[in-house]
Amino acid sequence: MTYSELYSRYTRVWIPDPDEVWRSAELTKDYKDGDESLQLRLEDDTILDYPIDVQNNQVPFLRNPDILVGENDLTALSHLHEPAVLHNLKVRFLESNHIYTYCGIVLVAINPYEQLPIYGQDVIYAYSGQNMGDMDPHIFAVAEEAYKQMARDEKNQSIIVSGESGAGKTVSAKYAMRYFATVGGSASDTNIEEKVLASSPIMEAIGNAKTTRNDNSSRFGKYIEIGFDKKYHIIGANMRTYLLEKSRVVFQADDERNYHIFYQLCAAASLPEFKELALTCAEDFFYTAHGGNTTIEGVDDAEDFEKTRQALTLLGVRESHQISIFKIIASILHLGSVEIQAERDGDSCSISPQDEHLSNFCRLLGIEHSQMEHWLCHRKLVTTSETYVKTMSLQQVVNARNALAKHIYAQLFSWIVEHINKALQTSLKQHSFIGVLDIYGFETFEINSFEQFCINYANEKLQQQFNSHVFKLEQEEYMKEQIPWTLIDFYDNQPCIDLIEAKLGILDLLDEECKVPKGTDQNWAQKLYERHSNSQHFQKPRMSNTAFIVIHFADKVEYLSDGFLEKNRDTVYEEQINILKASKFPLVADLFRDDEDSVPATNTAKSRSSSKINVRSSRPLMKAPNKEHKKSVGYQFRTSLNLLMETLNATTPHYVRCIKPNDEKLPFHFDPKRAVQQLRACGVLETIRISAAGYPSRWTYHDFFNRYRVLMKKRELANTTDKKNICKSVLESLIKDPDKFQFGRTKIFFRAGQVAYLEKLRADKFREATIMIQKTVRGWLQRVKYRRLRAATLTLQRFCRGYLARRLTEHLRRTRAAIVFQKQYRMLKARRAYCRVRRAAVIIQSYTRGHVCTQKLPPVLTEHKATIIQKYARGWMARRHFQRQRDAAIVIQCAFRRLKARQALKALKIEARSAEHLKRLNVGMENKVVQLQRKIDDQNKEFKTLSEQLSAVTSTHAMEVEKLKKELARYQQNQEADPSLQLQEEVQSLRTELQKAHSERRVLEDAHNRENGELRKRVADLEHENALLKDEKEHLNHQILRQSKAESSQSSVEENLLIKKELEEERSRYQNLVKEYSQLEQRYENLRDEQQTPGHRKNPSNQSSLESDSNYPSISTSEIGDTEDALQQVEEIGIEKAAMDMTVFLKLQKRVRELEQERKKLQVQLEKEQQDSKKVQVEQQNNGLDVDQDADIAYNSLKRQELESENKKLKNDLNERWKAVADQAMQDNSTHSSPDSYSLLLNQLKLANEELEVRKEEVLILRTQIMNADQRRLSGKNMEPNINARTSWPNSEKHVDQEDAIEAYHGVCQTNSQTEDWGYLNEDGELGLAYQGLKQVARLLEAQLQAQNLKHEEEVEHLKAQVEAMKEEMDKQQQTFCQTLLLSPEAQVEFGVQQEISRLTNENLDFKELVEKLEKNEKKLKKQLKIYMKKVQDLEAAQALAQSDRRHHELTRQVTVQRKEKDFQGMLEYHKEDEALLIRNLVTDLKPQMLSGTVPCLPAYILYMCIRHADYTNDDLKVHSLLSSTINGIKKVLKKHNEDFEMTSFWLSNTCRLLHCLKQYSGDEGFMTQNTAKQNEHCLKNFDLTEYRQVLSDLSIQIYQQLIKIAEGLLQPMIVSAMLENESIQGLSGVRPTGYRKRSSSMVDGENSYCLEAIIRQMNFFHTVLCDQGLDPEIILQVFKQLFYMINAVTLNNLLLRKDACSWSTGMQLRYNISQLEEWLRGKNLQQSGAVQTMEPLIQAAQLLQLKKKTQEDAEAICSLCTSLSTQQIVKILNLYTPLNGFEERVTVSFIRTIQAQLQERSDPQQLLLDSKHMFPVLFPFNPSALTMDSIHIPACLNLEFLNEV
Repeated sequence: MTYSELYSRYTRVWIPDPDEVWRSAELTKDYKDGDESLQLRLEDDTILDYPIDVQNNQVPFLRNPDILVGENDLTALSHLHEPAVLHNLKVRFLESNHIYTYCGIVLVAINPYEQLPIYGQDVIYAYSGQNMGDMDPHIFAVAEEAYKQMARDEKNQSIIVSGESGAGKTVSAKYAMRYFATVGGSASDTNIEEKVLASSPIMEAIGNAKTTRNDNSSRFGKYIEIGFDKKYHIIGANMRTYLLEKSRVVFQADDERNYHIFYQLCAAASLPEFKELALTCAEDFFYTAHGGNTTIEGVDDAEDFEKTRQALTLLGVRESHQISIFKIIASILHLGSVEIQAERDGDSCSISPQDEHLSNFCRLLGIEHSQMEHWLCHRKLVTTSETYVKTMSLQQVVNARNALAKHIYAQLFSWIVEHINKALQTSLKQHSFIGVLDIYGFETFEINSFEQFCINYANEKLQQQFNSHVFKLEQEEYMKEQIPWTLIDFYDNQPCIDLIEAKLGILDLLDEECKVPKGTDQNWAQKLYERHSNSQHFQKPRMSNTAFIVIHFADKVEYLSDGFLEKNRDTVYEEQINILKASKFPLVADLFRDDEDSVPATNTAKSRSSSKINVRSSRPLMKAPNKEHKKSVGYQFRTSLNLLMETLNATTPHYVRCIKPNDEKLPFHFDPKRAVQQLRACGVLETIRISAAGYPSRWTYHDFFNRYRVLMKKRELANTTDKKNICKSVLESLIKDPDKFQFGRTKIFFRAGQVAYLEKLRADKFREATIMIQKTVRGWLQRVKYRRLRAATLTLQRFCRGYLARRLTEHLRRTRAAIVFQKQYRMLKARRAYCRVRRAAVIIQSYTRGHVCTQKLPPVLTEHKATIIQKYARGWMARRHFQRQRDAAIVIQCAFRRLKARQALKALKIEARSAEHLKRLNVGMENKVVQLQRKIDDQNKEFKTLSEQLSAVTSTHAMEVEKLKKELARYQQNQEADPSLQLQEEVQSLRTELQKAHSERRVLEDAHNRENGELRKRVADLEHENALLKDEKEHLNHQILRQSKAESSQSSVEENLLIKKELEEERSRYQNLVKEYSQLEQRYENLRDEQQTPGHRKNPSNQSSLESDSNYPSISTSEIGDTEDALQQVEEIGIEKAAMDMTVFLKLQKRVRELEQERKKLQVQLEKEQQDSKKVQVEQQNNGLDVDQDADIAYNSLKRQELESENKKLKNDLNERWKAVADQAMQDNSTHSSPDSYSLLLNQLKLANEELEVRKEEVLILRTQIMNADQRRLSGKNMEPNINARTSWPNSEKHVDQEDAIEAYHGVCQTNSQTEDWGYLNEDGELGLAYQGLKQVARLLEAQLQAQNLKHEEEVEHLKAQVEAMKEEMDKQQQTFCQTLLLSPEAQVEFGVQQEISRLTNENLDFKELVEKLEKNEKKLKKQLKIYMKKVQDLEAAQALAQSDRRHHELTRQVTVQRKEKDFQGMLEYHKEDEALLIRNLVTDLKPQMLSGTVPCLPAYILYMCIRHADYTNDDLKVHSLLSSTINGIKKVLKKHNEDFEMTSFWLSNTCRLLHCLKQYSGDEGFMTQNTAKQNEHCLKNFDLTEYRQVLSDLSIQIYQQLIKIAEGLLQPMIVSAMLENESIQGLSGVRPTGYRKRSSSMVDGENSYCLEAIIRQMNFFHTVLCDQGLDPEIILQVFKQLFYMINAVTLNNLLLRKDACSWSTGMQLRYNISQLEEWLRGKNLQQSGAVQTMEPLIQAAQLLQLKKKTQEDAEAICSLCTSLSTQQIVKILNLYTPLNGFEERVTVSFIRTIQAQLQERSDPQQLLLDSKHMFPVLFPFNPSALTMDSIHIPACLNLEFLNEV
């Protein structure tokens, strides 16, 4: 293309600028041929005429399109030149904070001077296994590429890290080594990777120092080889060092420091072990105070010293050697502080013998003080004839001292490096290695000396190697793509290298001058001028005769020759070395022994030979000098550098160029001048130039087609479907010059600038299309606007017409309403006048009629009163007549009734004297005695007992009769009045007493009713109060709920999530422990398999495998029945093991609480009884004794003795009957009685049992009544003596009317109170008997009243107790509520959960105790039933045997018919020797395909049926052996098929099913709620397999984790390609140009490409397999939740590490892909799994890519939307956001700062990436089976014929 096409209007260019190096400008008009200048507009809108020279190609550089700015690879830029590179680095560094950028094969790293969170373990794992172009540039990507090429090509690798001081070389090398240590961890337990990392703090302490440019500058170069074995695990390492800056030991520039170790040692000088070093602060020593400032801001030297010591210990340096090392370092400080005094002559000097520093120096090194004092000031001259000792001047002594100090430190440095290499060596064979070279970059200062010369010489060698490698790679690429190529001209610095190292070069001349006795720096400089003045790389300065200029590849450098000879000689006097060799300390002597052979070159050669790398030099080595001459520093450096280059040439190099952005060490501050200077020096621009000379832009055909198909015409696309041919035809039509592009085999190669031209054509095409769209849209908008206006006009017209019509209608309506109002008003006025006249007429009439009636009223009243008086008079006369007649009738009735009473009393007396009366009184007892006489043979004993009872009753009756007779006689003697008068008086008294009795009865009834009413009222009040308390409680609960909801409405969800998260973390920690345990177990098995010998002893077959498979305590609580059993078991098992059983502990705790409550109740009851006894004692002093108490007590005691004797007799008879039945059952078959006698005995036994129970009840009732009577007597108040309740008579339980009994009782009381003689009423004792009957009735009624009162009192006490309990509960709840309000919302939730847990725990314990008691009772009853059944079966068998003699043949036939085949009971029997065969056929050798079409989880059911039979036979060894063998067999199968998803899922489902079976049939009620009656019959009876359930649960967790690992391994290669790279929506994504680091997975047509359908197919496979295997649905949900989380984590991590993926189109593709996955979840009914929630971060990231990112409102929307993304992730995505089209805009830095300001309050984790290895804790919910064991069929393909169905 011509200049006029390139430099058109609006084209942007770069022009030089003195401040910013390059400045952007824009053309304001087109360039025309012949123009001598360009009219430009700068960024500040100033116009500039920029002169150009087209003939000499002096035109401004073109600027790349904005779409290419910020590229990961600089070679992807269309215009490749210095301003483009500088601008791209600046944009990435300042705007996106990206410190890494690719430049072809070079990684450019800019030091941010700030710690970034991009080096964590998660980032290492994210880059592990990824191709170099797939992720954003990173040092880990380079390390991964080296590691992968080492494994793939089996070739050694090297990483070359270079840059100037302060650019970050050491840190980059450190991170690379840490990556290798993490990814390639050691193959054994030697922790070699930790030792490799531990060498860094040691080398930094002894080799790094503070300079003006860097606080931790490495003052030496090092090359570390990390060795790997065949499995690519780290086995060792080796280190080589280059050109230690020894001069820093004795001299530091201003504001610089010596090596860190000196200051660290001075900071720790106060430690006790360092007292002998005699050190003080660093300011007191010359060697450490020379630079002025002895501290570094933010660095603690004492802390760093402790890290150094720890690293030395880790590398195996003994404590004694460490002390020796520190002594040597301290001696150097003391040596530098020795005071040297010059003599007067000036040619000699001396040291004071009392010099403290010299004494410390000699003491610490173990040398003679006098010798060192002498030879520090003298030197020995050896000639051919004799030897001279010569004094030295002050300057010579100082130089000699400094040389000695440098030499000591250099030797110590070499010894430490050698010791580190020994610690990192290994005896294993090294297969390959990766070398990391951390070496100084190109240096140029105002004064450059020998050190800068050597550094720049090394960089020349490295640059030559770099150029040749880049050139080689370029040509290999062209040859691979089969395109013609020409030799690329690149800078060859071999002449410069020859100038330095060739024969008679600079180094040769320097060595030659060093050998001359009188050689000087000036003479050497003159020789250089004479020898190399004609060289194009050598120049002589104009103003100096001691300096020279070398033109290096990066820049011209002027070196000052002063000091070159001295530094090259590195002279140390032999006498001083000999003194050190004679040291009494071995370490000091070893440092200087064989000094000639211990130069660094030899060390490096030795270490090189240990690495087993045979490299042949490409050129002959320099001839070694003579032995008598010491090798110079230059020679040593050249030799070691040649060895290094040979090593690098034998490896595949990877380059890291570190750039220092500014000299002020400011974070993220970019100085363009310093950056350009380093870019030129490190060879990055040379790489750009080589790339630009060829075809720097490379596109695959597929990417080119997707990007530029908008430039193709429809007919071109229709002619052919081959994308390659389409691309060729389009390019030939768009770019006329065929040299500007080449078609390779898989890619299209473009010259520089062609991609920018294509982008311009594409932008023009889009601009035209945009104009067309805008035109169409504007026309459509105008048409829509017109239609809207027309519709609005019609609407207005319609509304106006409607308004006019409504107004007319309203007027007509108002006119009509006015007429109606007038009519109604006239009517109302007329009606009011009429009503007024009518009301007046009515009033006049009423007054007239009232006057007439008033005149007629008095006569009527007089007649009415007379009638009333007559009525009352006649009534009084009639009542008087009736009362007189009634009194006469009553007298007659009383006389007649008295006569009848006398006759009745006489009859009762006669009847009472007969025995029939007594029999009727004891009718119940006699009938029972007669019944017993019929049943019992021993009639004589019974008759005797009854006779004794009869005589006792007769004597008692006779005593009572005599007593009554005496009283009657006494009354008859005292009788003085006439019997008739006395009778009348008695009748009268009886009447009065009867009235009193009635009145008292009414009083008692009223009192009783009143008391009942009060009680009812009190009960009602208590109930009401209880209801109020309940309402108050509910009100408080509602108030608490409302308050808690009001306070924690926003935080309740977060608290629940937090609790759930803590629970999941706890489960996760437990399952991680299980996982680690399984890994350790697997490792142990591997070691055992490797080390097992033929003589290895096997474990016994009956030994428990649980000892190795489980660490759970063997305490079973299912057999613990109650608290006493639990205590006994605790004592037997031991405190430590019992403490593990939480159930026993909770039982004991509950039992203690129950005992405490019972103790309180007893204490309250005791206090009440004491108070009652005190009241009784007080009342007994005031109350009299009852008259009839003695008689009642005697009668009751007699009755009780009578019943107890009868009870004893019945017990004896019952025992005899039992004994007879047992004897009869034990007799022989021949002596058996008939069935009738047996049934008779059983009937008699039943009757005797019934009679015994009746007697027991009567005795209990009698004793209870006697005790109640005694208590009432003691507690009764001052009442009538007959109120004591004694219901001991036989008919006491007979119902009597309560009112009649009370009336009779009061009548008797009144009769007894009379003093008259009533003996005539007691003829023949009838009155006494009547008195006893009334007394008995009164007692009965009183007893009923007392019982009722007691009942009411008990109810009241019970209600009071309930009220008190509720009050206490309310108080507790109020206290709890108050305490809860004081707590935080999290603590409130936790407290509520704890309360609920404690309540549920207590309820569960109650239920468990009840279940255990019922189980015990059930077992006892079952045992008794078995005994009874056995007895009955024996009896039936005996009967059948007796009948067999008569019907032998018929019986035999019937028995044969009655025998039935028993049903299958769901048990499988096998022999012990068949167990191995069972495990092999059912576990080890079983294939899931064999069981297709059968019941899912069939092996689990079969195993349970075998376990059940072993439980049925009570064979614990068999159960233990079978379960242990099964578990071990499953583990072996899983170990063998550790990558088979189908096999793993098969055994996961079977293990879970076996676990469910052990729970479902365990006999625990909690697991049997869904069982059928048939399934309950299949429960285990004898064994509790709780421990094995725990082992199976852990095994299920291990299998689940292995299943997830397999599934993730199958899915992970598909995720990035399917989710991020594949075009799910065709034509949506635009492809950006890629540079040298092309993405490996970006080729859609490639083999490694996957689409979303591939993931869905894989998911379908997983789901089908899991469902077919019968896995629980809950576990399936958890599996897919875990897999979707992994998809989310991998996709989001790649999105965060790939700049090319952060675009609007990628967000659209992501949202579409996620919607497809959600649709798949809904189709499989897995939406409840929570998988969509795990994808929430990815969903929000996709939305973030599509949201608008400009205004403050956009920032607020982003912050409110992206709640699942952390602040770092949001900022990272915004920084990575890249527009794919020219119409999109980048996210501004100010917008990102706004986002950060709004999100700064978030407490997000510092981790940038998601943990893709994170695994959610798995839950195995109980899922019982509906199948019964007897319905399962075993197929023949399992070869289990040896199993027998039971």
